[in-house]
Amino acid sequence: MIAQGGRRSRPTRSEPKASEGRSPSASDQRARRPGRLAGRVALVTGAGQGIGRAIALAFAREGADVAVAELDAAKAESSAEAVRALGRRCACIVADVGLRADCERAVAETVGELGGLDVLVNGAAWAQPNTPIGETSDALYQRTMDVCMTSVFWTMRAAYPHLKRSASGSVINFASNAGTEGMAGNAVYAASKEAIRGFSRSLAREWGRDGIRVNMIRPIAASPSLATWVEENPALAAAQARAIPLGRFGDCEADIAPVAVFLASDESRYLTAVTLPADGGGGQER
Repeated sequence: MIAQGGRRSRPTRSEPKASEGRSPSASDQRARRPGRLAGRVALVTGAGQGIGRAIALAFAREGADVAVAELDAAKAESSAEAVRALGRRCACIVADVGLRADCERAVAETVGELGGLDVLVNGAAWAQPNTPIGETSDALYQRTMDVCMTSVFWTMRAAYPHLKRSASGSVINFASNAGTEGMAGNAVYAASKEAIRGFSRSLAREWGRDGIRVNMIRPIAASPSLATWVEENPALAAAQARAIPLGRFGDCEADIAPVAVFLASDESRYLTAVTLPADGGGGQER
């Protein structure tokens, strides 16, 4: 403040706040610190429900702007509205990741609307379980591989130049116990998930020199698809939940999304080519 006559006056001291005069609490410090993903842009496929939606919202809470890519237009808009309600920018992209053009468009629209791309989460998946291999058509095989595996190739290839320009490039893909342990009646899905692991580990090596990290999550979570199966098979579901050391299926928001935040953040800056089993101890491969 400048007083009359050109002299700088002494600022008036305001009344101390209730928190002044004491060391800030842990909760105060958490409230004041910037989000762990502040300033970053993320694209999350399969963001209309379940794990994908939970991750999109968790990223937004940590300060990221988020593009949500989803086949179902209503679900895509619902997730986009939830991201915006958290005060973050959001690109709502209706896309079928089983199509190369849609994968490339999702990346292009993310960059065009949000100004870049720092984190790519390939959360979209599709399967038709309880289908013996002898009854698996070529069309079913191709659709499963395109949505689950080939989409990861298409999106990562399109995202590469943008991730390379980022100072914090990170890719998060998804493995499955169906792949690591096998799953009768779902062999093509299981194969696609193990293909993602080999692909991810290879690109972790290829892109490491560019500062891009590539990691995977292998979850056991109460997603909408699992919820339907639980309703149809309550006794078997209860038995499987009991077989998990922690005694339950994971929660998409409380158990899986925080793992994705960790992998997208600087807290995992020296972690790449890793599969993190967010499975309550239920998976056999550790």
